[in-house]
Amino acid sequence: MAKRLPAQPPSNTGAASQPRPQHSLVWLQGLLCGALATLATPTALVLGVLLGPAMIALVLDHEPGKPTGRTVALFSMAASVGPLRTLWTTGHSIPVATDLIASMNVVGTAWTAAAAGWLLAQILPIAVRAVLEVLSIARSARLRAERAKLIADWGLDALDGDQ
Repeated sequence: MAKRLPAQPPSNTGAASQPRPQHSLVWLQGLLCGALATLATPTALVLGVLLGPAMIALVLDHEPGKPTGRTVALFSMAASVGPLRTLWTTGHSIPVATDLIASMNVVGTAWTAAAAGWLLAQILPIAVRAVLEVLSIARSARLRAERAKLIADWGLDALDGDQ
């Protein structure tokens, strides 16, 4: 038979000093998504197709802060503004929504924007690292030349390790 642990007496430090537990808001996001799908079905249909790559990127990105997923989502959302505006100004109906998602120009633009966001998130860190490396090499060469000039001006012998 398992032993029961004695009940812990309530602490006198107060609730303000205890850290609050982090709760997931996934249920709230699901509730809002369900409300959008129910109340604004044409908008949900268009957004579901145009932001599909962004949703996949957010699910597959396991880095803290989801930098790749966020970049893809921002690029996709920027490309979705025009089609959504068209949907809302032309009656906000299912036939208009299906015409929009059947258009290869609309879907191709949104998915190309998502690909550009992914490419930017993958290439930009490499490009920044390369630029910083080139700048550090140039600064190092400049400092070596200045050191050689100072050694020559002051008539000092080069140290054993310096060449």
